[in-house]
Amino acid sequence: MYGLGTVINVVAILVGASIGVLLGHRLPERTRVTVTDALGLVTLVIGGLNVVALQDQAFVDAVGRGIPLLIVIGALLFGGITGSLLQIERRLEALGGWLQRRLAAGEPSRERARFVEGFVDSSLVFCIGPLAVLGALSDGLGQGIDELTLKATLDGFASIAFAASLGWGVAASALSVGVWQGLLTVLAVLLGSVMSDALVASVTATGGVLLLGVGLRLLNIKAVPVGDMLPALILAPVLTAGVMALT
Repeated sequence: MYGLGTVINVVAILVGASIGVLLGHRLPERTRVTVTDALGLVTLVIGGLNVVALQDQAFVDAVGRGIPLLIVIGALLFGGITGSLLQIERRLEALGGWLQRRLAAGEPSRERARFVEGFVDSSLVFCIGPLAVLGALSDGLGQGIDELTLKATLDGFASIAFAASLGWGVAASALSVGVWQGLLTVLAVLLGSVMSDALVASVTATGGVLLLGVGLRLLNIKAVPVGDMLPALILAPVLTAGVMALT
C-alpha cells in the first residue's frame, strides 16, 4: 500500500504531540525552555551530520571535488531568493494562524503565537532531512517503508518533547508531513527511480544546512527564514544533474 509509511508517520506525530501537551501542562516554564534548547542542540547535531554528505564519494565523483559545496551554496542562494519572493515563510505562518483559529479559537495572543511557532518549527524539522525525502521515495518506488517507520519513531518521540514546550501547534505539523511526504511518494510512483546517489547526497547536504538554521531558531539565536529557503531542496538535485550533464 503506497503511502502507508506516511500515514504511520502522521499518526506517530499526533500521538506524540498529544502526550507532550499533557506532560507540558505539568512542567514549569523553565523546564519547557530547557527542553526546547535541548531540541535545538540536537537539531544542530543532526544538521551537521547531514552536511557531511558534501564529502559523499558518489557526489564528489559525479561533479568533481569542490563542486558539491558550490552546488549547495547556489541552491541555498537561488532557493532563498525564490522562496522570499514567494513568501513561503510568511505563508507557513499564515497557515499556522489559520489552523490555530480553527482548532484553538479563543486562546490569548501569547498562546496563538506559541501555536504558530510550534507548527512552523516542527513542520520544518519533520519535513527537512534525508529520511523524509528518501523514505517517501522508497515508499513510492515499492522498496518498503523501513525508513519512514524509523522516521515515524523518531518524530513521535521528538513531537513529545516539542509539544511539551510549544503545545498543539506541533500536532498541526502532521498536516505538513502528510502533504510533503505524500507528494514525494506520488512523484516516485509516477517518475520511477530517478534519484542517483549523487542527487540524494545533494538533497541531504542542503537539508543539513537548513536544519542548522532550524536549530538556531529553536535556540533563539537567529530567526533564520528557513521556510523561504525550502526551494533549495529542489534546486540542489537540479543543479547537480546539470553539472553531471556538463562533465
